[in-house]
Amino acid sequence: MTVWHSWLAALLALSSGAAALGRPPIIDMHLHARRAGPIGPDAPALCAPPTTMPRWDNARPLAQGLSQDERPCAHPLQPSASGEQVMRGTLAVMERRNVIGMASGEPEDIARWRAAAPERIVAGLDLRIVPRPPSARFQARSPEEVRALHAAGAFEVLGEVMAQYEGVAPDDARLGPYWALAEELEIPVAIHLGPGSAGAPYEGGAYRARNSSALGLEEVLVRHPRLRVYIMHAGYPLIDDLLALLFAHPQVYVDIAAIVATEPRPAFHRFLQRIVEAGHGDRVMFGTDQGIWPELIEVAIRTIEQAPFLSARQKRDILYNNAARFLRLTPAQIARHHAM
Repeated sequence: MTVWHSWLAALLALSSGAAALGRPPIIDMHLHARRAGPIGPDAPALCAPPTTMPRWDNARPLAQGLSQDERPCAHPLQPSASGEQVMRGTLAVMERRNVIGMASGEPEDIARWRAAAPERIVAGLDLRIVPRPPSARFQARSPEEVRALHAAGAFEVLGEVMAQYEGVAPDDARLGPYWALAEELEIPVAIHLGPGSAGAPYEGGAYRARNSSALGLEEVLVRHPRLRVYIMHAGYPLIDDLLALLFAHPQVYVDIAAIVATEPRPAFHRFLQRIVEAGHGDRVMFGTDQGIWPELIEVAIRTIEQAPFLSARQKRDILYNNAARFLRLTPAQIARHHAM
């Protein structure tokens, strides 16, 4: 029996038992093992999903000029007040819904989350490449540092690669050594391509919406054909660029983090439906982008479970099976997830 047939047999054999327990496993490919501080000390409650998006009266500074004509939602998501609350609240939801999560962050934070829930955390490494002042919350890492951290077992997935926030396109020469390293060591890579915060280009960074295009990855993929990479946020909302890339490069996967809960529901559903109808539903992975609102995970799960255009099989593929394949989980690992 081939490895693929062993994997498939384990999955099919366990699916009915997991359903009976009401806790089929879910893989969240986009969590953050970060402190609450990066969001700000006065983080607001979150309406997820929103019905309108922010607008800016640019006669005023961005922080004061953003507004949103949205009726108060019935159940706004409350932010965590500290890094400890973020971790405990997130892990509580993960335990309740049997979620295994790819949590990215700084090595010390990743280690703390892993120690608290070793069976539920797949460790990711946030990556910045542009030198930053010592006071910055994210520090740049050289390829040599990344190699050493991987050798020490500090992370399993290289990502979130946040080059878009630095104004660096995926095919920029500065990212070349990291792509080569990931291909050499067979490290899965997760790169942010898609929306930032409203007004992100005016927040002192170099974020540009044009770098959301999935086609920015094309030359990277051609140069590194064995690279295992997924696009965080699925290059939203540039659906035609994404579909062109997925067709031409069938090894690429996407996650639907953030957009699954923080974009207006009709817009997100149309976006996901286009991907599925184009035949790429088996490369869509669940993700939340949970940072400080732990209940965002529940909202995101329900968004997939209640999507009227997805079959039961497609929902399970998005919530678990596609990520299990991308991560190359063994039959034993899949069995353990179903038994948790």
